[in-house]
Order: sequence, then structure tokens, then C-alpha cells
Amino acid sequence: MNKFEYPRLGESMYRTVLANGLTVAVVPRPGFSRKLMYFATDFGSIHTDFQLDGQQYHVPAGVAHFLEHKMFDLPGGRDVTAELAGLGAGVNAFTSFDITAYFVACTDNFQQCLKLLLEFVSTPYFTEESVRKEMGIIDQEIGMNLDSPDSRVFEDVMVNLFHRHPIRVPILGTSETIRQITPEILYTCHRAFYTPGNMILCVVGDVDPDRVAAIAEEVLGTEKRSVGRKLRDWNEDMTVASPESRRTMEVSMPTFQLGFKCEDAGWGRESVRKEVVGDLAAEALFGESSELYLRLYEDGLIDSSFGGGFETSEGVSMLFCGGDSDEPEAVRDAILAAAAELAKTGVDEASFLRMKRSALGRRIRDLDSFDSTCFRVCAHHMSRFEYFDFPGVYEEVTAEELREFIATCLTPERMSMSVIVPKEEA
Repeated sequence: MNKFEYPRLGESMYRTVLANGLTVAVVPRPGFSRKLMYFATDFGSIHTDFQLDGQQYHVPAGVAHFLEHKMFDLPGGRDVTAELAGLGAGVNAFTSFDITAYFVACTDNFQQCLKLLLEFVSTPYFTEESVRKEMGIIDQEIGMNLDSPDSRVFEDVMVNLFHRHPIRVPILGTSETIRQITPEILYTCHRAFYTPGNMILCVVGDVDPDRVAAIAEEVLGTEKRSVGRKLRDWNEDMTVASPESRRTMEVSMPTFQLGFKCEDAGWGRESVRKEVVGDLAAEALFGESSELYLRLYEDGLIDSSFGGGFETSEGVSMLFCGGDSDEPEAVRDAILAAAAELAKTGVDEASFLRMKRSALGRRIRDLDSFDSTCFRVCAHHMSRFEYFDFPGVYEEVTAEELREFIATCLTPERMSMSVIVPKEEA
């Protein structure tokens, strides 16, 4: 394992790429009893079109999340969760638009837990009966999301913003699409993307890095296998599909989501730079210490539910905010007016430096969290950036970049709003 030092952060990382193509990263935490391991694949809900071994595939929406659920099944009826619990460990997983990750936390029996994590994620086992059963479970989850105002208002604004990009479709898929999923489709997706060359193993804790790499090679072998080539024929322009949507639900007061469509952040260092600029734009406009936030709060137009940020996915990025408000249109108009003013004047240098130092400080404090560190190392690896290099990106970003971002992206033409109102107001 190669050791990399980051003296500005007081951090180090051991990193290597095994013969089978797997990236292994170990972040040492000497003296800590807790160990956290992430085994993540560069495969998320938006990856429904790909090529593997010369054949082209289109799979139903929701397949990445469905596959995540089914990976906990092992031949012989073995219960992975129970086995890890018997070792004193906890296990969980998540699927996002871009990646799927499985993670185990333990204090004892680290090597056994690591072997089991690698084993169950790399062992596909699907039957017709178990797939049908899972359809019912996931369909209930989809139904719960449809009954959740927070989920619906976010999903609505994604449909409003984007014309073709698969981010328009919920991560879970729909009741219709999940019924198209078969064991054969799951096996194909596993073969395409659950292969070492498309994955990363990240461990945070007081562990032997060389032993981590040796266990990974022992469980996964040394053979390199084909990786699915994602097909990204999305071609999103910067117009929005719809400027506004409105629906009624059982809510006590209106809730809204405001989104601004931004250019694709791309890959590598440039993508992180755009992420930093987007985060600073959100802070300047409607962060809790911003002038606009305080004014909207004092006027009773927003409450503590209000918040936002900047998000990226492959091929798209967006700045968003939302929460509960009796007058969402007034909040929207105030944000547009504040953005227009900042597009002209920019943020003064002293305020910009203060915002940047504050944002960098929050990111550094996040390193105290095993979970945040593991996730960010994996996610930034997928976007081709070494996570611990982030302080240099903050230094490079300028106030003029921030002003240009606001002037370009935070305009009425790039904006859409979704609103959910109480049924009695309809």
C-alpha cells in the first residue's frame, strides 16, 4: 500500500489498486476502537443504459436499488445481517443517483466482518421467488414515498428541471418499472458493475492497511473482469422542462422546492471546484447567516424547515432550496431579486473570504466523522478526485467565479418551482 500524507489536514491515507482492479483506501485512526468499511460500486439509479461484452442493455428504472436489496441474500438461506450482528457489527446500504454502497461498522472481529462484507456484495444469488417477494417490499417503499410530501416535492422539481436525464425518475423506480425486473437483469447488472475494477473499498479505523488489501485479494481473487460501459445519451440543455408544478396532499401548510438548473460539473478537480462555488452561492443567498434568510425569517415567510444547497450527478447539477411557507411565490421572488443584485455587485472580498473559511472549516470538521470520511472518499473517487486534496480547491476559488455562477445559473429561465398545498386550498 502506498502512503500519502496530508499535513495541512493532519491526515494520511494508504491507497493501492489491486491486480483485479479494485481500489483500496485506508484512512488510519490510531487508538480508536470503531472501524468502518465501505464497499461501493460506481453504479446508481441513473445508469440504466450500458454496454457489456459487445452487447447493449437497457434496464428498468429502479434496478440499482432493487439489486442493493437483493445482495443481502446468500445461497443456503444465510442471513448476512444476523451473521454480522453475531460478530458485534452493524450493516446497511444505500443507493443514490450515482453509486451504491454497502457499509459495516464494528469494534471487534474486524477481519471476519471485512471478509463477510466482501463476500456477500460479490456473491449474486437471485431466484424468481425471491425477486417477486422483493417487488412487494419495494412497492410498499415506493408507496410510502408517494405519500411523503418531502419526497414528492423534490421529485416534482426534478421532473420540472430536466427534459431527458434519468434523474427525473425516482431512485426506487416506479411500481411499473420494478415489475419488469427479473433475476437475469439483476445478474447482468451485477456482472457489469459489481466487478472490482468498478468498485472501491474504503476502511477508516485502527487497522493494518496491508492486511486489508490482502483480505480483499483473498476474497475477490486477482482476475480482472469486464466492466460495463455506461451510455449517457442525455444531452440536457439549460432550459427547464416546466417552470412550475403544483399538487395537493394531506399537508398542514404549503411546502415547496425551488431548483436552478446548472451546467454539468464534469469530472476531477474541476467538478469539485464547481461544487465549492455552488455551495458558496447557496450560503451567500439563503444560508442561515445570510441577509436574505434573516429577512425572510423575520417576515414569517420561512421557518426552520427552510434550507438548500448544491447537488451534482453525472451530466447535471442544480442549486435548490425549499421548506414550508404560506407564500412560496414571495420566497421565490425574493431569492430571484437577491440573486439579480449579487449578479451585479458580487460578494465583497471580506465577506467572501469569511464564507470560504467557514465552509472549509466545516469540511475539515467533517473528517472527525468516520461515516462522512468513508462516504466522501468513495464518492470523490467515483468523480476522479482525491478527496483529501480539497483544501487547495477552496484556496483557488475566487469571488468573481461566485458572481459569474450566480449571474449565469440563478435566473428565471433556469428556475423551476414545485409546490404542494393542503387539499382544502386546492
